[in-house]
Formats: sequence, structure tokens, C-alpha cells
Amino acid sequence: MSNSHPDLNVSFVGEHNQVALVRLTRPAKRNALNDGLILAIRDTFQNLPSSVRAAVIDGEGEHFCAGLDLSELSERDASEGVFHSRMWHAALECVEKGTVPVIAALHGAVVGGGLELASACHIRVADESTFYALPEGTRGIFVGGGGAVRIPRLIGAARMTDMMLTGRVYNAADGERIGLSQYLVPNGTAVEKALELAGRIATNAPMTNFALMHALPRIAEQPADHGLFTEALMASIAQSAPEAKERVRAFLEGKAAKVRKD
Repeated sequence: MSNSHPDLNVSFVGEHNQVALVRLTRPAKRNALNDGLILAIRDTFQNLPSSVRAAVIDGEGEHFCAGLDLSELSERDASEGVFHSRMWHAALECVEKGTVPVIAALHGAVVGGGLELASACHIRVADESTFYALPEGTRGIFVGGGGAVRIPRLIGAARMTDMMLTGRVYNAADGERIGLSQYLVPNGTAVEKALELAGRIATNAPMTNFALMHALPRIAEQPADHGLFTEALMASIAQSAPEAKERVRAFLEGKAAKVRKD
């Protein structure tokens, strides 16, 4: 798989190259997003090799992503704005609803569109330098890359409203506390931790990973009786996979590792 954009680098790590490391490479611009980069992210996740079982997104330099590149913002009428936002939606859905779980390795600025990108990932690992903000509200604009849907799922609508109305900035520790990340690690170690998690995830049964990516978010938004029915269907499909049967058999025969306290 060759890189299709100069500001995005894709490499493969781990046993049998099962983990894709997708890196934003615009450090001079704090990895700010433009349309070309968003489309490159879309293309990357649409065309991952079949060997890849998990992915990590990070940013080169001092920041993960400082949001939309406002220097490239052009005036649009209402209809053009709708189509532009929908293009971003489609691109980030390739991250959220693609073929593999995605982990964001966060550091420095995770701002605006950068937070929208991070929220499209399935797990977020932040180091202590990370800070989060949604400055769109104070700049007279509104989120357009899916943030209005994904970020409230993480922190609630009231906290997102506060961030946009007041320009509030959360540091790494408070971000973990409210749900913007699941892991908080020392400075400079977010990628290392994300790759460790991705390597572990890559060993899961593919259908289990698929269920967690695609079924669980839908179940969470369904009425309880619908969610329980969807759960029953997904559980039956997952456990019918040959790999699942083999893993259960290994556990029953005492060949699989037991769950232990860290």
C-alpha cells in the first residue's frame, strides 16, 4: 500500500504486519486538517491490506492535530457547506466503521477537527501533554466533521456545549476523567501504548472485533428490547465462527490464559 498524500504516512508493524500506523505529517501546521488530508485518511482506511487487524493514528511533531487548517478555509454557500461537511462525515466513517479497530495516540493539541478525528477512533490513549478544545464556538462556526454526534457520546452534550460556548480547554488528566481518553500515559509514550494495545487487539477473533465496532454502538442507541434482540443475534453469529469455537475449546481444556488482576 503506497502513500497517496504527502502529509500522511502509513507503515505496518507487528507480527505479519497486522497493525497499520497512520501518521499525520504536517508538524509545521500542527497537523491541521485540510480536505486533501481528510480524503487521504478516507482512502487509507478504505484500502487497508487484508493482513491488517488493527490501526493506530498519531501525529508527527509536538501535536496530534490542531483542527481545521483555517488558512485553507474558503467561503461556501449553504448547499456547498452541507456537501463539504458530508464529505468529512463519509471520510471519518471509514475510520469509525471500517474493517479494523482504530486507536488514537494523542499528544499536544487535540483541537476542533483533531478532536473530531480522535472521537471517530475506538480507543484513545493520551500522554500528559495532551489538551482538548472546541474553539469553533468562539470563531463563529460550528463543528462539521461529526463532532456533534461523536463527542457527546464520550462526554455528554452539556460538557460539549460548555467547551464550545466558553472555549474551555481540558488538560490530559481532566480529559481522561470526563471520557475523552481511556488511557493516560507519560509524555512521549502514547504511540508505544497504542501500538501495544493494537497488537493485543489484532489477536482477537475478527468477528468479535467487528461486533464491538459495528454492533455495540448501535445496540447502545436502540430501545432496550431491540438492543437485547440485536445482542442475541450478534452473540450467535460471533460464537459460530470457527476461530471462536477453537478459542472456547482451548479455554475449557485449560490451554488458554486465565483473566488475572494486573
